[in-house]
Amino acid sequence: MLTPAVGAPGTDAAGVGASGGRAPSGDGPAGGRHAVRLDVQGLRALAVSLVVLSHAGVKGFSGGYVGVDVFFAISGFLITLLLLRELSTSGGISIRKFYARRALRLLPASTLVVLATLVGSWLFLSKVRFEEYAGDALSSALYAVNIRLAVNGTDYLAEGGPPSPFQHFWSLAVEEQFYLLWPLLLLVSWRLARRRGRLLAVPLAVLCLVSFGLSVTATGGSASWAYFGSHTRFWELGVGALLALAAGRLDRLPARAAAPMTWAGLACVLLAAVRYDNDTPFPGAYALLPVLGTALVLAGGCSPAPYDARWLLARRPAVWLGGISYSWYLWHWPLLVIGPMALGRPGSVGLALVFSVLGLPLAWATLRLVENPVRFHTVFRGRTGRALGLGAGLSAGAALIALTASLFPPAISSGKAAPELKQEIATAADPLPRLRQLLETSGTSLPSNLTPALTEIKSTKSAVYRDGCHVAYVGTQTPPCVYGDPASDTVVVLFGDSHAAQWFPALDQLALKHHWKLVSLTKASCKTAAVTTVYHGGPYASCDAWRDKAITKINALRPSLVIVSSSDAGTPAHPAADPAQQWTDGFRETFGALGKSGARVAVLLDTPWPKTDAVDCAASYPLRLGRCTNHLPQAVHDPSRRKEVKDAVKSAGASLIDPEPWLCTRADDCPVLVANTVVYRDDSHVSEAYAAAIAPVLGDRLAELFGAKLNL
Repeated sequence: MLTPAVGAPGTDAAGVGASGGRAPSGDGPAGGRHAVRLDVQGLRALAVSLVVLSHAGVKGFSGGYVGVDVFFAISGFLITLLLLRELSTSGGISIRKFYARRALRLLPASTLVVLATLVGSWLFLSKVRFEEYAGDALSSALYAVNIRLAVNGTDYLAEGGPPSPFQHFWSLAVEEQFYLLWPLLLLVSWRLARRRGRLLAVPLAVLCLVSFGLSVTATGGSASWAYFGSHTRFWELGVGALLALAAGRLDRLPARAAAPMTWAGLACVLLAAVRYDNDTPFPGAYALLPVLGTALVLAGGCSPAPYDARWLLARRPAVWLGGISYSWYLWHWPLLVIGPMALGRPGSVGLALVFSVLGLPLAWATLRLVENPVRFHTVFRGRTGRALGLGAGLSAGAALIALTASLFPPAISSGKAAPELKQEIATAADPLPRLRQLLETSGTSLPSNLTPALTEIKSTKSAVYRDGCHVAYVGTQTPPCVYGDPASDTVVVLFGDSHAAQWFPALDQLALKHHWKLVSLTKASCKTAAVTTVYHGGPYASCDAWRDKAITKINALRPSLVIVSSSDAGTPAHPAADPAQQWTDGFRETFGALGKSGARVAVLLDTPWPKTDAVDCAASYPLRLGRCTNHLPQAVHDPSRRKEVKDAVKSAGASLIDPEPWLCTRADDCPVLVANTVVYRDDSHVSEAYAAAIAPVLGDRLAELFGAKLNL
């Protein structure tokens, strides 16, 4: 599951009474003497605390991300109560006033945090990612960052990157997108129903059912869209809204039912927070537990009873924390992301907790000095146009600043020019010795003629990614991805996961040069061994299905050569008593199945890994690249897996290609830079440019093994 960055969306009226009483926060029309829901403030405090503990990495709260689901349900409940009160008193809803209140409630604080986070990102975070972060700031200011995150989440090569310091704004974006629809839907339903009856809830109930169905479906098919998409989250706000529609009846709940409901609801929320983790397929059906738990607390609290959850939630510390939960939500995540980088220290649970606590005085100051002074200023009282103008100005101003900042990213230092790697290898009489020389003499500074530029490495993608040939996690299809010379009788197949796909730029060059028909068959994190691995907390069944289909397709092609490779990462879903033998047997089974067509099988061992994201490290230490260099044997991700592959190659009669000498020196150093080219694109994959540059080295190795068969 995506590592979540959630917080306390801006629910307006934290103290609305069961019958729609006055909001102490000042949102909505004043008047009416009804019970104040202090328990709701306490529930918000619990939710934001769970989120912060989860983000800080505190053991036992790995599922604290469910706090956002709690906030969604609270928001739907409270805002709908306010809208219903307006309907009952005036017979309509002023959409302009509604959005004016939202603007005054949310935008002053969020704009401040967006701009402060943008400055912190420029000063302390990865220089190669600043344009990306500026784009996140822009979309956060316009309440569309959830869509941006969902789209980026489908990029396999980007999924291992660090989280954006703006990622927590996704929940606010979802909430505001819901409120573009809900007031209008409620108003239309009200006019059609003519009274607050069952018909009023029908359109919302249908919307909730559709949204929940989409959530369940998307969670199994597109995790990023399921998590960040508004269409998969609307039902959570809708549950709270449906509860508000029934608030009049809930007032009459007997105490013997109301009190247990509140405690049972709290138990549901806490159970989800402590039992869920990053492998839980979320939201989907799993989101029912925290959402329905929240609904129980809200419903039971409509009829206050002795010894209900108010005993815990309505205590002064909880109410105080609930009052600043929005501001704390805004500040805690940027502090967690930027803080350790500003100090130059690795992240830790202790440090994360320190920064989380530092967010509390910031939140209090923001509430007292920014939120409330703007929100309750007399200049906006009764003047909807001014409030809307302020909101539009704040959003547009923040967006303009973010857009301007993207044009002025922080500079990355560089040293003198270095040899052109691609040209040096291409013109060498013997490519491998020349590559070894360049490896041994790699500089410790980024050269002035770095190719491609550091900021372009991550965005450069080979044809297998651009053409949709690298199959996503849930896919089982084997698309017809043919390169090189499609009419050639010499068929070469590239088969494996992304650590096979990283060699496509080299093989594509060789296929064009030697007139091979190159067929690419790769899938995200799908190991070549016939071993079911773990994905999303369960068996990676789509990998097994795809692998079988791909092998069948390869045998039908009757290729001259199959080049096989996969990452050393991976955990068996059903571990055997002897894991080493399990992997060896799995590799042997696949290599043997591929050889049945008469093809030669060449197994490319996994490449050594850098110690961290190589591009980010190079941007942080452009004149001290030695700090980014990894060393053997630490650079081998899993030495036992390497041995298991070798054993399987030997017993299956396949051929072995070890790329280690192409990336590491005789002194066992594995640099991130060779000549004028960065070796890696992230924390495990070889860069497109480096793979393409050393194509002649791979070609010579293939000629040694299969010269006659490949017409080399």
